[in-house]
Amino acid sequence: MNEQTRPIESDAPRMGAVLEAAAARLARAGIDTARHDAKLLLAESAGRSLSDVDKAVLMDDAFSQFAPSPEARGAFESMLARREAREPLQHIVGHAPFRYLELEVGPGVFVPRPETELVVQEAIDWITAHGLYSPRIVDLCAGSGAIGLAIATEVPGAQVWAVELDTQAAQWTRRNMHKVGERFPDLVANYRLEVADATCPVTLATLDGTADVVISNPPYIPLTNVPQQPEVRDFDPDTALYGGSADGMMIPERIIVRAAALVRKGGLFAMEHDITQGDRTVAFARANGFTEARTHADLTGRPRYLVATR
Repeated sequence: MNEQTRPIESDAPRMGAVLEAAAARLARAGIDTARHDAKLLLAESAGRSLSDVDKAVLMDDAFSQFAPSPEARGAFESMLARREAREPLQHIVGHAPFRYLELEVGPGVFVPRPETELVVQEAIDWITAHGLYSPRIVDLCAGSGAIGLAIATEVPGAQVWAVELDTQAAQWTRRNMHKVGERFPDLVANYRLEVADATCPVTLATLDGTADVVISNPPYIPLTNVPQQPEVRDFDPDTALYGGSADGMMIPERIIVRAAALVRKGGLFAMEHDITQGDRTVAFARANGFTEARTHADLTGRPRYLVATR
């Protein structure tokens, strides 16, 4: 009799108990989303879905029935221990959701955040409102490629140029470009990656004055404000976090200057920033080539991203 068909002993650990015990471990480690993380790790380790976990808990299945192989059960324990040590959930499972995409992430690249989805939506809404087909988009500080790939797959005919300076991060951009390209064959011709300094005047200089939209999530955290969350502080690369000065504005200001040169008259610039930088990014944009500039709030009501037009 193989392990999958062997009767489950009455005292075998049940899925509900395994999930609650795992969630309790993560909660003691200070993780706010402990139950969600435990559920996702259960699903990933067994090659199952989140709905499979819910069903197994509801049916009071044994853990060994949900994850029949010793390898799967060992993988769950290993993943749980890594998360307990505050390694990012996305690094453990190897991917992160962003809008309609599932992107590969890991050491050396910034894990995309939900608030950045709002910046992308701002750009897509503007493109739609202006009836643009095959718009020119420049994504400065591309990282995993989340912003540019989202626009390239959601906006018909979008031509995207992505710029990333860090070579390790650029490897993740390429991986995601190829992965997303398997679902969207047009991406091969419509998405281009430039490994270069996004703030340098010669980077994409041939596009100066022609981009419909320039969009960026640059490093912007003030050097005086080291994140307290271990997942961010200890795992996201410093080059993707810190804005190069005590107030974090050095790199964002250089991005604004570069964007002003790239975007066409009447075009849009959108850039994520720290919640302390709203007024300064608006003032700097108005003083450096943009006729209109304002800051928009994230889902928690905090000033989160700059929207400016030439």
